[in-house]
Amino acid sequence: MKVFNFMVFMTFFSVFGYGQNNADDNDPSIVDDSLSYEVYGDKINLRNIYTSINMYKKYRILKGGDSISTKFRATVSSVCKVKGCWMKLRLNEGGEVMVRFKDYGFFVPKNIEGKEVIVSGNAFVNHTSIEEQKHYALDAGKSKTEIEKITQPKREFAFVAKSVLLKK
Repeated sequence: MKVFNFMVFMTFFSVFGYGQNNADDNDPSIVDDSLSYEVYGDKINLRNIYTSINMYKKYRILKGGDSISTKFRATVSSVCKVKGCWMKLRLNEGGEVMVRFKDYGFFVPKNIEGKEVIVSGNAFVNHTSIEEQKHYALDAGKSKTEIEKITQPKREFAFVAKSVLLKK
């Protein structure tokens, strides 16, 4: 009987997705006003968008080589000052994600730090070389002293966006 109860218990949680962080249609955090966003790249459906908290949890369980197609909302912490060809987004608990744009098909404005965006694309974990980190630090306008402090490759959360929605 205990085995039967355990099987019923496991089936219930498997079917109903216990512990999933997916947004659903009744989630008040889902954006439904597409007129309040500027679109860069492809248009996207504004349903089932993760929060930065949920996205941080997803990144924490990704292993090297894993990639997931997803959408999430976050605040821009920095952006390329040269041409807007990348940006970093704040995630929960101090985490950040480096966002690049698919095939450099579009760029974002260079003055969007602190603004909310929704990104759609592929999330993965990346190992960024020292040279690449220094290049991005230079693009971000960091000082020579700050750039010289970069001495180790870095494991970071990465994202290739096919679309960015910038809150107006």
